[in-house]
Amino acid sequence: MSNETLPVASFSPLYQQIKAMILSSLQGSEWLPGMAIPSEIELAARYAVSQGTVRKAIDELAAENLLVRRQGKGTFVATHQEEDWQYRFLRLEPDSGEKFHLKSQFLSCVQELAGEWIALQLHLKAGDRVIRIDRIQTFAGKPIVYEEIWLPEARFAGLNLEALNAWPGPMYAFYEGEYSIHMVRAEEKIKAVLADALLADRLAMPIGSPLLSVERVAFTYGNKPVEIRRARYDTTDQHYENKLN
Repeated sequence: MSNETLPVASFSPLYQQIKAMILSSLQGSEWLPGMAIPSEIELAARYAVSQGTVRKAIDELAAENLLVRRQGKGTFVATHQEEDWQYRFLRLEPDSGEKFHLKSQFLSCVQELAGEWIALQLHLKAGDRVIRIDRIQTFAGKPIVYEEIWLPEARFAGLNLEALNAWPGPMYAFYEGEYSIHMVRAEEKIKAVLADALLADRLAMPIGSPLLSVERVAFTYGNKPVEIRRARYDTTDQHYENKLN
């Protein structure tokens, strides 16, 4: 008798299969950000499963911030257009505790060829075209954030400086509204740096001033990276807040 171990059949709980089907519909833009999805009863009939199975799948998608439940109204696709979600990925808070509204000034929006690091982060090939954006964000008239942003040109064709400066809200809402790209999660690396001549100029501070550097890769559905963002924060009167649970 052979001692070879037989392969173990993989098993996915039914609610996980339904979750994957709902996620596939989100990825395929059947339900766009801000739209209501069908009710649990309708989805149960569609997938020929119990309402409880659908509810469990939706609970997980809501916990992952892909769907939002609204009491008495239904379940909606999460969107960065809503005020409560507009700054979901922004962890910078004023020390004063006052409400934070950053004003953007886009400095440039140009095409360039992806180097190895950019290509690796965005799952591209070195030499593929990307769009690089530079912007400053101010609070109470003072520049506190300088950002360099890279996007795959193939997914953001036609993006230009005029369109960015004409947009009144946050960038992730712009991606949704103009390119149907919804950011669902992000990964960040944080370190302390000193302001060089460029950063000192952008943030109106002395060379050598301490800054917080935050490198972020943001992902859309299907775990696809679609944005790199390198931000430098002046934390003189602000702090980076992250709630862990």
